[in-house]
Amino acid sequence: MTSTLPFRVTLTLLLALGAALACQALRTPIPWMLGPLLATSIASILGWPTRSLAPLRNLGQWVIGCALGLHFTPQVTALVASLWWAILLAIVWALALGWAFGCWLDRGHGGRMGVSREHQRATSYFAGAIGGASEMTLLAERAGARTDLVAASHSLRLLVVTLTVPFALTLSGLHGLDATLPGSRQVNLPGLAWLAAATGAGAWLMQRTGRANPWFMGALLAAMALTMASVELSALPGFVTNAAQLLIGVSLGVRFSAEFVRTAPRWLASVALGTVVMTVLCAGMAALLAWLTGLHWATMVLGTSPGGIAEMAITAKVLQLGVPVVTAFQVCRLVSVLLLVEPLYRLGWMR
Repeated sequence: MTSTLPFRVTLTLLLALGAALACQALRTPIPWMLGPLLATSIASILGWPTRSLAPLRNLGQWVIGCALGLHFTPQVTALVASLWWAILLAIVWALALGWAFGCWLDRGHGGRMGVSREHQRATSYFAGAIGGASEMTLLAERAGARTDLVAASHSLRLLVVTLTVPFALTLSGLHGLDATLPGSRQVNLPGLAWLAAATGAGAWLMQRTGRANPWFMGALLAAMALTMASVELSALPGFVTNAAQLLIGVSLGVRFSAEFVRTAPRWLASVALGTVVMTVLCAGMAALLAWLTGLHWATMVLGTSPGGIAEMAITAKVLQLGVPVVTAFQVCRLVSVLLLVEPLYRLGWMR
């Protein structure tokens, strides 16, 4: 089986490339991520031998983190810093919404999990939290929860949000309304090499210190630091960011399988329904924050959406909807959820 690994990875990448080119021809939103995501998800569920490698996913996150960091010019950074109170409101909203989602899952499925009552609560709580899949699954394991249900919940939530939000924004015509251009807009090969070295070092440092999402966060923070200091080394070539989106789409799509669909179908149906409801509620919160801040509603939708950082930030970048604001909201929420969700559970949430 291991001898066929390179062949499986290559076929998966070719499938993803074909899907990306088809979606580009059809003018679908963010074709280089959604095309590979859809194609590999469907192929994986059908039982095809799709496969992704962790280094490829890390590479995609590294490139996207670097690309987003280049938008944080001093002027844009000052704007984002002035929105600290709105970011705080969004964090409180995300924690409360995740708790409510967990309570709903617990009420509907707690008695059918086949574990103790305490572990039922833990499963529902960490499945409902709006955080990264791997991090929430790890926290759930510490609490004795059913990690399979927690991981399935977060994978499906991410898929639903990634498929629905970009399409909704594109169909509504809400794009190009709040553009923030990166500090450097010219590709310079020596500068690109230095930029790769700096962001790679940031990713390596984050990984060595055991931080969450190190390849994305390390590259993002390093690129942000350079851009905030008005150091303009190089822009990223378009084909590089397209390839990174493809790798991220593949890494999400291969999570699914026929076994995934057959395992606890009622649980998955509830997660899908709950995710749609959460997305609608977040759109309402986005409208309130847009009114309070004066920023565009579509930017706030992406900033408060219960999706992943990379996926929502990529959508903001492609649709030109305030990349730094969306990135700041999503990053601050992720960090806060990672820091607070476990202590809040120990203090008695859902007990």
